[in-house]
Amino acid sequence: MKSTHSFTGHLISVTFLVLMTLPLPGCGGAALKPWHTEKLDEEFTQDKSEDVQSFDEYLQLEDRLFKQLDDKVYAQSATGPEHKLDRYSSGSIADPRKQQPNWNRSFELASDNPQGAVLLIHGMSDSPYSLRTLGMALNQRGYWVVGLRMPGHGTAPSGLRFVDREDMTAAVGIGMRHLDRKGNGKPVHVIGYSTGAPLALEFALDALEGETSPVPGSLILISPAIGIHPAAGFASFKDTLSNLPGLDGLAYTQIQPEFDPYKYNSFATNAADLVHGLTRSVATRIEQRAAASPEIVLPPVLVFKSTVDATVTTEAVVDNLLEHLKPNRHELVLFDINRYAAAYRMLIDDPAPLTDRVLKATDMPFSVTLVTNENPQSTRVVSKRIEPFSLDATNEQQLDLSWPPGVISLSHVALPFAPDDSLYGQRAPENKEFLFLGQMAIQGERGLLTIPSDWMFRLRYNPFYDYLEHRTLEWINNTNERTR
Repeated sequence: MKSTHSFTGHLISVTFLVLMTLPLPGCGGAALKPWHTEKLDEEFTQDKSEDVQSFDEYLQLEDRLFKQLDDKVYAQSATGPEHKLDRYSSGSIADPRKQQPNWNRSFELASDNPQGAVLLIHGMSDSPYSLRTLGMALNQRGYWVVGLRMPGHGTAPSGLRFVDREDMTAAVGIGMRHLDRKGNGKPVHVIGYSTGAPLALEFALDALEGETSPVPGSLILISPAIGIHPAAGFASFKDTLSNLPGLDGLAYTQIQPEFDPYKYNSFATNAADLVHGLTRSVATRIEQRAAASPEIVLPPVLVFKSTVDATVTTEAVVDNLLEHLKPNRHELVLFDINRYAAAYRMLIDDPAPLTDRVLKATDMPFSVTLVTNENPQSTRVVSKRIEPFSLDATNEQQLDLSWPPGVISLSHVALPFAPDDSLYGQRAPENKEFLFLGQMAIQGERGLLTIPSDWMFRLRYNPFYDYLEHRTLEWINNTNERTR
């Protein structure tokens, strides 16, 4: 009896400690709204795979889903001037339905004579909007492109409460099989942003092991969520607690106003658990496949990453992915901090040691390109390339690009967005009827604005986007040439 009481007491203590580390219901924002609670049952799930096998059928289901979103969320949301920044207030400047096309939806960019095909997979809580600029650039070069809306996304934050990893995997399979038919017999490449990266890797591993098809021609991973903080492992426990009376707020790690038309600000606990499980599984599979020494561990991989990233570290990208791959097929592109600005700012932690680990190692089987200041006294940037198993920068190029004033680093969310992006870019568009969430110089007292101050501080566009786009096109073209 004593041991039972001891065990029960220990369990209660552990539960209490975990609960103390978790946000309370409603913390970080308003109480739960319809967009936090409504379950949209017209969403694609793996269980619907028998009835939804083609991309056209996926789009037809998506039509019904967005009609249900109108009926169950928008119709229940208040309107009027005081709701001008509310995404789910009909007619507000944050209402994505005012824009055509609605970039929360899956999109397809066809080509008369495809040079190949590209699937775009956005990140967790994002939408197809995040990769649309890159997709349009690829389409202009003759590629058939699909920007796939992942299940649970583009609608309401509640979608992330009910989505499963298998739902996303099944959706990726639909997109890849569709492009395999449309790509004129050419390779199908995959671009994965944030959580889209491990989804792309998982599909590639399945294809290489004969469980699905086609094998991707290459993978381009932007700010890849390869490894996340171990604390995410508590998400499953917290999500279970959210089913108890009065604890429904635990279904979210954060609850914030929804003012971004193409990305959820509230983040479901289930989503954190999903990313945690996905990244762990992919890392294990890559390590096991590399240990088995197949001729190809993965298709050619190009990674773009900021040296400062609040979501995933450079170490995770190296340790869980790149160092396991065969030599001379893969590349890591690192965007350094602004060394000119850093000399005059207060940094909590300089990423130089992590960057040096990659640049000064002679056992790395992949090439590294560092985009950095030409010198600490200049804002102009250069690219420095180091070949596998080398310490020497064999190729330094002026990029005709410079750090913008006031910008000290990129961020996890910035990389796929061009400076002229009308929502997240460097300057607000002339049309004031559309929302702008990009670079703003606003000062005043704290607590005054709807938008959280840390949200505004984070850079949301890439001043070096042109370089990222150029390297992506070059990578895909070169991969196609090698497979001919």
